[in-house]
This record gives sequence, structure tokens and C-alpha cells, in this order.
Amino acid sequence: MSIDGQATTRPAVLFVCVHNAGRSQMAAGWLRHLAGDRVEVLSAGSEPADRVNPVAVAAMREVGVDITAHVPRVLTPDDVRHADVVVTMGCGDACPVYPGRRYEDWALADPAGQAVEVVRGIRDQIRERVEDLIATLG
Repeated sequence: MSIDGQATTRPAVLFVCVHNAGRSQMAAGWLRHLAGDRVEVLSAGSEPADRVNPVAVAAMREVGVDITAHVPRVLTPDDVRHADVVVTMGCGDACPVYPGRRYEDWALADPAGQAVEVVRGIRDQIRERVEDLIATLG
């Protein structure tokens, strides 16, 4: 509730990539870190991996963002229906499209199999995009 007694809702942002192990997990970590409780954060994958990419975890830890407890999960139509903004990262047509949702596609390199030096660059690109996204959420 807001101060004047009116119900308030937080925007929900869904990050989607194929394995939900790298880019989408880093983006979710950044959004939670930078926006706190002001935004509901979801992430999922069309073909989720067994675990989050350990190099992505290490790269995020370097900047004080802990994603060690994150677990890849499968994308559901309910995830998309619930989200106000859906950010895709290389999942192609695997993400269902529903009217009334805002969609963004972030063309980012896949950190899978990359050295930490490469993943740091991807991490930093994701932070910039998340900062821009937060500015548009109001």
C-alpha cells in the first residue's frame, strides 16, 4: 500500500535465454541488486541447464552480486502473462508472445564456455542495459 492507502504494484520483468544459466541469470541478479524491491524479477529458459554457469557466478561475485542460489528453470506461458516487460536474449521463437507486454531483445554473446575475461564484458554490458531498463520502468 502507498501512503495514501492506494494499492501499489511493482512492475514485473522476465529475463529469458535458452539455458537460463548465464545472461538471464546475470540480468536478474543485476536488476535485483540495482532496483531492490521496486521491481519483481523473474528469469527462465526455453531449455534450462542443470545449474547456473559457474563463470557467470564468479564474474557477478567480483562486483558484489551473489547469484549462487539461482537455479535455472523452464519458461512457462504464465511467466510471460505475469510479466510487464519480457527481455529475451537469444531464445528466438521459444518465447510466447502475449498482447499488452513490452518486449525487448538484447543481442548479447552467450557466456557458455567463455573465459571469465569474456564474461566480465558481457556482465558489464548487461549492467548498462539493466540500468537503462530501470530508467524506463518509472
